[in-house]
Amino acid sequence: MNRLEFQQLAQLRLDEASLLLENGRYAGAYYLVGYAVECALKACISKQTREHDFPLKASDKLYTHDLNNLLNFSGLSEEHRKNSDENADFRLNWAIVKDWKEDARYSLLIKKDQAEALHAAVTDGKDGIFPWLQKWW
Repeated sequence: MNRLEFQQLAQLRLDEASLLLENGRYAGAYYLVGYAVECALKACISKQTREHDFPLKASDKLYTHDLNNLLNFSGLSEEHRKNSDENADFRLNWAIVKDWKEDARYSLLIKKDQAEALHAAVTDGKDGIFPWLQKWW
C-alpha cells in the first residue's frame, strides 16, 4: 500500500465509524476509529519512503497495530512530545487514543461513552489526533 491509499483508508474508516456511532453500534465504531488512526500513522510512515509506499515486510516491527509503536516509527515522536507539552487537550486526547488495541474488534463490551470518547479524541477539530496527523501525512 502507499501513502495515498492509507490516507483514503483512514478517512473512510473514520467516516464509517461516525455512521456506526450515530446508529448505536459502539463496538464497531470504537474499533474503526482506532483503525483510522493506525492508517493515518502508516501514511506518515509511508511518506518517509522514496516512493511513498509502506515499507515491505523487511521489518516485522512496522507491521504492528500498536499506535505507540507506529508513532515512534512515523518520525513524529519529537513533534508529538512538543505538542503534548504545549497543549493539555491534545495530551489528554492522546492518552485516550494510545490505549486502543486491535483486538477491540472482538469486544462486545465497548460502551457508548468509550466509543464517543475515542471518537472525540480523534476528531476534535482543534486538538484531535486525526487533524494533527493529517498535517504530517
